[in-house]
Amino acid sequence: MRTLHCILAVVICSSCSSIRAHAQEIQNGADSYTAVAIGTGGSVGGKSIGFDFRVTRYTTDDEIDQFAELLKAKGQDALRSGFEKLNVGRINATGSTGNQIATKPGSIVGTILDESGSVAVGAVVRLTAEDKSFSQEVASGDNGQFSFSNVPPGQFNLSVNSTGFGDKAFSGELAPGQTYLVPPIVLSIATVVTEVKVAVDPVEVATEEVKEQEQQRVLGFIPNFYVTYKDDAAPLSKKLKFQLAWKSSTDPVTILGGAFLAGVQQAGDQYSEFGQGAEGYGKRFGAVYADVFASTFLSGAILPSLLKQDPRYFYKGTGTTRSRIWRAVSNSVLCKGDNGRWQINYSNIAGSFGGAAISSAIYPNRNQASVIVSNFFVRMGESSLAGIFQEFVARKLTKTSKRQAGAQSGSTEVSSTQGNSAPLPEKP
Repeated sequence: MRTLHCILAVVICSSCSSIRAHAQEIQNGADSYTAVAIGTGGSVGGKSIGFDFRVTRYTTDDEIDQFAELLKAKGQDALRSGFEKLNVGRINATGSTGNQIATKPGSIVGTILDESGSVAVGAVVRLTAEDKSFSQEVASGDNGQFSFSNVPPGQFNLSVNSTGFGDKAFSGELAPGQTYLVPPIVLSIATVVTEVKVAVDPVEVATEEVKEQEQQRVLGFIPNFYVTYKDDAAPLSKKLKFQLAWKSSTDPVTILGGAFLAGVQQAGDQYSEFGQGAEGYGKRFGAVYADVFASTFLSGAILPSLLKQDPRYFYKGTGTTRSRIWRAVSNSVLCKGDNGRWQINYSNIAGSFGGAAISSAIYPNRNQASVIVSNFFVRMGESSLAGIFQEFVARKLTKTSKRQAGAQSGSTEVSSTQGNSAPLPEKP
């Protein structure tokens, strides 16, 4: 009883049609034979083949020789029939044809050039199989060439990148055993996109806007500095708030207005304690101007700076009449903060009360408490009336720069704050 392992090595030459067989027998102690045929690919009977097969159970040397002769005579077409013959009643056989040719690796070669036609040295070329099962990376040589060897057949992708150049891609399909010549890959100079972000200093913007506001005059001569016709006007810095208050209170028209009011008071002998004549007029004028100056700085600069609120009236100009009236009337109690949000106008409320108290201290009054309260409500009412005037009248009578007019035409909704005006003092 013995086992004979018969290894049949079949070598198929591409330049001839001969088959060379060699059998090696090994004693193993059982009544069975095993025959193994290993094919390397080549040409038999004028046909290219590659195969491997295994047959078991009582395969004799004569049967193996007969199978080899059959392969020699008919080539690949005989392989399946040979298996079938050996399989009749006495053996089990399995086999496959063409496996090694179908999986035989190939190679991929190519050249990298630049736009001028010169070779691109050092370009990184990455090869990736379509199914991601294989990848390699090389750099183009001094002649611009690259090559990949032992590449599995099938779909592949090439990606090329090089410093200073844009990326390139190429796709193809490699056949088994093929040397694939890639067409020259031309790299283009990379397009450099530079993103420039211009950061505008809001203080500079606000400074320019205030310069424009300082040119605003109703009927061409009455100062109208505390209104902006831009819905997105930049917030005022502390310096600009004080600058606007100074500009408004020292304007010649403001001073002449105080002088006129002092004359009206003297003519009506208001505040008789001041007397008449030049001295009495001087006292009245001093009281009027001190009231205007103090109220303007308190409501337009000091408190807005401390509370970070905008003292200007933000012209609406669009929407329903009702919405515009609300914007104007609420000007006394609502304002826009330096953060751009609507909020309670604490600057105007506290400023109106403080201004009433200062006015009461300046003018000779007997019942100061009641005067302060009454003046406070008068000043709040004046802020609302000033808003009505700004929203529906002053805009038509105020000459603005072309830049302001263009900004206003593109606006849709604006914010509001307060208008500053010193109330007329009342004699109790």
